[in-house]
This record gives sequence, structure tokens and C-alpha cells, in this order.
Amino acid sequence: MALSEWLGPRAADAPKRMAQFAARFGIHDMKHPMRIPNTRRALAVAELARERGRLDAFRAAAMSAHWRDGLDIESDRDLRAIAQRAGLDPDEAVRAADEPEYQRRIDEVRAEANALGVTGIPTFVFGDLEARALAVVGCQPYEVLAGAIRRLRETA
Repeated sequence: MALSEWLGPRAADAPKRMAQFAARFGIHDMKHPMRIPNTRRALAVAELARERGRLDAFRAAAMSAHWRDGLDIESDRDLRAIAQRAGLDPDEAVRAADEPEYQRRIDEVRAEANALGVTGIPTFVFGDLEARALAVVGCQPYEVLAGAIRRLRETA
């Protein structure tokens, strides 16, 4: 979906705000996408990468491809390139993107997350998620996470 569809008028400022946020973490070469991709097929490839012992490499390659290189993680061409960077067979990766078994795994994880009340990623959980402990959703500055820990300590 287009970023403007999700954020409305705030979309125009999103690249600047994200660049400033990323710079706080030492990331200065971010290419902010103007659309939110459907990650389903990339997640299926991640399941293949998990089986091949290349999950960390695939995750790093996919994040870099999306946030730094401006690649489209929905396209077969770009998924091939990402897979190759991660040490996976590019053709096998594209086949995995639509493999029913991998799609089923993604559906199961998504259903579990929904049942636990996870509404976005990343989600940082402090305490027991099933007990509805404190959860912080989205990429957050250090201060927000530190504040969540302080609040949890105060209520413990």
C-alpha cells in the first residue's frame, strides 16, 4: 500500500522523520520506501533460509535490500538478488516464496501473534505476553523502551 494511504498527509514528512530516527542509530544511508510492501513472500523465503541455516544472513540481506537499496521485496527479481546475497539458491528461493508449506507456517505464526494481541512489528514484550504484560509496538527510541522497563519495575 502507498505510504500516503496509510499515513495520510503525514506521509510527506515520513522520509525525513525516518532518516532522523535512523541517524540516531548510526544509519545514514537509508532509502525510505514510499510504500509498505506485503512481506508474505519474503517471509516464506525466510522459512527456507531457516531450514538452510541462513536465516540471519537472509534477514540482514532483506532488511538492507529494503531500507538501504530500495529493492522491492515483493518482486521475484529482487527476491532472487536477496537470496543470492544470503547464500541461498535464487531459483529455489523464488519457488519457496509461493510454497504452500511455507505459507502455512506464516499463517500459523500470524494467527498466534494475533491471538496474543500483537498488532505490529517489532513488538517488545516485557514480562509474560500471555499475562498481558507490558508490550511496546513498533521501532522505538531507546527512551521509550527504557521507560517501559521502569514502569514494569514500578508495578512489580
